[in-house]
Amino acid sequence: MDMLNQLFGDLLLPPAAGDAVTLVQLMTALGLCCVLMVIIGFVYQRTHRGTLYTQDFVHALIVMGVVVTAVIMGIGQSPVAAFGIFAAFSIIRFRRALPQTRDVAFIFLAMAIGVACGAHQYALAVLTTLLVSIIVVALATLNMFAPVRPSHLLRLRVPPEVDFDAAFADVFHRFLDRIHLQSVESVQAGMLTELRYAVRLRADARPHDLVLALQQANGNNRVILTTAVFDGDGGADDD
Repeated sequence: MDMLNQLFGDLLLPPAAGDAVTLVQLMTALGLCCVLMVIIGFVYQRTHRGTLYTQDFVHALIVMGVVVTAVIMGIGQSPVAAFGIFAAFSIIRFRRALPQTRDVAFIFLAMAIGVACGAHQYALAVLTTLLVSIIVVALATLNMFAPVRPSHLLRLRVPPEVDFDAAFADVFHRFLDRIHLQSVESVQAGMLTELRYAVRLRADARPHDLVLALQQANGNNRVILTTAVFDGDGGADDD
């Protein structure tokens, strides 16, 4: 950092206590934050694996980082301004449900980079961006901490007179090593019963084979198998 300060002088140096932020310092902080947030946006886009990717969330991350930078620079050394900004942020609530837990991490990352740039800690901002980007890309590329075997949500529709415990016992035994009945619901004006199971396939079982076997045992009634994640109590999260 000393070398950078010698090369660029006041461009990278924070203002002295009580001094106003110059236009050059302002543009440096905001510009660097914008560049770093664009990098984070590309990392988020390339490593996203869910089905609910939205472009506006990436745009929000970039804007959030730049705005936080401006806020931190505006606070400066003023305790009054700091309390005012804190009061303003305390009334802000997220108006959009975040589909993935990792999105929360990216929001905090955007805020951290914005704070670092606003405080003129440029080395911290750059190193944090690079290190976190490397970690995220490595986790996504190596598929670390993935489940041992995929879990699924199974939905069946059967006539109400069918004893489903006995009707599908053989199929479940051949293809599944874990099963949890989540709900039993009457559908189509009581003409059919819909069953929802959280299941886990055996290591050598294929989803296609399970669906075919259930259709044969179920008289070709509706069978839906979707990806799900088990919770701690043996249930599954339903989309």
